[in-house]
Amino acid sequence: MPPASPTPPPAPDVVAAESDLLRQLRPSRIVLPALIGLSVVGFLFWRSYKPGDLVPLLDAKWQWLVITLLVLWARDLGYIYRIRYIAERALSWRQAFGVIVVWEFASCVLPSAAGGTAAAPVILTREGIPLGKAIAYTIVTAFLDNLYYVLMVPLVVWLAGAGLYPQGLQSAFVQTLRAIFIFSYVAVSAYSALLLYALFINPRSVRRLLVRLASTRLLRRFRRLAYRQGQEMVLASVHLRDAGAAYWWRASLSTVFVWTARYAVIGCLIAAFTPMTPGMFLFIFARNITYKVVLLLAITPGGAGIAEGAFPTFFGRFMGTATMTSFLVLLYRIVTYYFYLALGVAYLPSWVTRTFRGGK
Repeated sequence: MPPASPTPPPAPDVVAAESDLLRQLRPSRIVLPALIGLSVVGFLFWRSYKPGDLVPLLDAKWQWLVITLLVLWARDLGYIYRIRYIAERALSWRQAFGVIVVWEFASCVLPSAAGGTAAAPVILTREGIPLGKAIAYTIVTAFLDNLYYVLMVPLVVWLAGAGLYPQGLQSAFVQTLRAIFIFSYVAVSAYSALLLYALFINPRSVRRLLVRLASTRLLRRFRRLAYRQGQEMVLASVHLRDAGAAYWWRASLSTVFVWTARYAVIGCLIAAFTPMTPGMFLFIFARNITYKVVLLLAITPGGAGIAEGAFPTFFGRFMGTATMTSFLVLLYRIVTYYFYLALGVAYLPSWVTRTFRGGK
């Protein structure tokens, strides 16, 4: 398929969106989530630490720590591969790497409910993807991500059964968690169906909806931009529907790969400090699905504080002592969160120079 055409001069509203993205991704934004997360971890250590509790670290299985790093490395390569092929190779490998680094950084500094997906269209347009196609490619990733969740939940419910939810908690809390889990599953399923409709069945109705919404008094000044976005989405939708089986196989299989790797990280880390069986590993994988539902409700950047605070409830039983669990929380957030904060801060200036100021 031909590569994406050069991006036309951005409209004023697009420029405003790009300026807003730069404001939201400025390096100073990492201070608050880092302070929140580390404060929670510090509190967990303060509340639980007893001399000798960290002795098991001396017997850590370094092989599982290496496997954890390999899983993370493979996941990130999978993300780079996926976005490059979803964008129909319009991105070079270097550009795909930049997109994923900035996307992950956005996920770390924006609230979990929004995540990096909200910033993805702007990130892609700065790499030369026309806005309509950038939106379409973002919808493809969102659709496949949600579809993975929709298909995996029945499997993990079968694997974990009643153990999907933490034991030893008040029944009212467990019932609330179960209700939230069911609601989220229904909502994600409905959202996936809507994305399927918008991208593959009737994109013109989505265009009409955008124009109608932008025709209201408060949004009237965005009407031309809404029509332009809707029209480009229609063209991109037609283009993607003719993409062929190989395109969708690559996109689907890479999605399964990256999300399975993402959910396997906690099991790999726990295996480094406690005996692990295949059944236990699958059980931890299943419970991770429920854990992520809690993070979806977090209003803090990247779920900071919520992720650390909820972790012992879901996985503390596997670590033996509260202090070891606190250490695992810190290690898990270092490799899955703080690393990407640091990488984003280091990489963002060169990316901005290259994409916003004409650098090469």
